Amino acid sequence: MTTPLTGGCQCGAVRYALHAAPTGPGICHCRMCQKAFGGAFAALASVKLADLEWTRGAPRLFDSSGEVARGFCANCGTPLTFAYKGRDYLDISLGSLDDPGAVAPEGQVWASSQIGWFGHLHELPARAFDDPGYEETVAAIAASNHQHPDHDTPDDGPDAWTPRPARDWMTT
Repeated sequence: MTTPLTGGCQCGAVRYALHAAPTGPGICHCRMCQKAFGGAFAALASVKLADLEWTRGAPRLFDSSGEVARGFCANCGTPLTFAYKGRDYLDISLGSLDDPGAVAPEGQVWASSQIGWFGHLHELPARAFDDPGYEETVAAIAASNHQHPDHDTPDDGPDAWTPRPARDWMTT
């Protein structure tokens, strides 16, 4: 790997750089990962702590069990890490990479917990945002997008990225 892989949360409050290629990329179907990621699975890959640099902020940790801590952005909630306590590595969420396609899963674990419909996704009808009928929706999202871009931004100055604060549920 000649340049570090970078990534971060949705709001930009937490950013990181990986100074070595992650290893063992895979998908976990366990119920804890389903809940932690709010989805059907978690896509993760391992990186040694010495090869991980938090370049902006740091994740907040939740002890999901006596053995595991999960890191997430305290502002926007993006799942970022999975770590067995006391080890010299952790797993980084592939979806938090600036280029999530840069590291492809090579296997699956806890397949017995896989949600039944997961294996049939390729059979479902698919629409893209550039399909006819989405123009107004795409324009409205683009005009009010608060998601951090998929690259590093300056920490200060006129082009600094300022994360929007979290807000209470269902307030305007």
